[in-house]
Amino acid sequence: MKNSKEMLVAYQTTAEKKTSLSIFKMILSGVFAGVFIGLGGLGSQIASTATGGAVGRLAGACVFPVGLFLVVTIGVELFTGNCLLVIPWFSGMINKNNTIKISSILKNWLFVYIGNFIGSLILAIFIYFSGLGTLFDGGLTQTSVSAASAKIALSPAEAIIRGLLCNFLVCLAVWVAMMADDAIGKAIAVFAPVMLFVLCGFEHSVANMYFIPLGIMYDSSISVVEFLLNNLLPVTIGNIIGGAICVGGGLVLINKD
Repeated sequence: MKNSKEMLVAYQTTAEKKTSLSIFKMILSGVFAGVFIGLGGLGSQIASTATGGAVGRLAGACVFPVGLFLVVTIGVELFTGNCLLVIPWFSGMINKNNTIKISSILKNWLFVYIGNFIGSLILAIFIYFSGLGTLFDGGLTQTSVSAASAKIALSPAEAIIRGLLCNFLVCLAVWVAMMADDAIGKAIAVFAPVMLFVLCGFEHSVANMYFIPLGIMYDSSISVVEFLLNNLLPVTIGNIIGGAICVGGGLVLINKD
């Protein structure tokens, strides 16, 4: 298992590969990641609905990490995890030997984000037309609507802070998973931080690309504009701050010689 300083060196190569992907590959890989995160969200909804109460919340939190586990083991592109792409850029700023341009990072973020949105939305559409909403006497439908309504009711400050805290944990999970040499190590690395952010009710932009559209499909009174402006935009900003600045910048400063 690599230590953090070794990872900083190794991640330079990883970041170069990610930022040099074609737009098609960024989007397609992003679609897969969106589907994986959405499937984790679906499993979390089913577990929490089936169990109910505080125990159901914990059960749902324990299932959700499956999505990120699939992302890190298969190696697809997830916007929130890719907030770590700033690490070699920050390192280059300090050492004055930048090999990755900020424009390349922003390009990756944009097209991976689009792919994540497409994948999450496709899964939400499939789940809606699959009839799974009737599970537990319609309980899964109600869970979806309640979750979407609660997420768009957050104030901008609440959404940004919850997004920050979420991706602080997600990026730590991704970083530790990259340090692991096998699937078991990656599974352990991913589980605890992701379980914790779900249990605490933090906000993950890609997961919300699945949760809220599904809720909108079940309840047309929930507005698409509210989804985009009240939740997705501020949560995305929070995710960037938590992942890129807090974790990415923090890791560089901690391991600076």
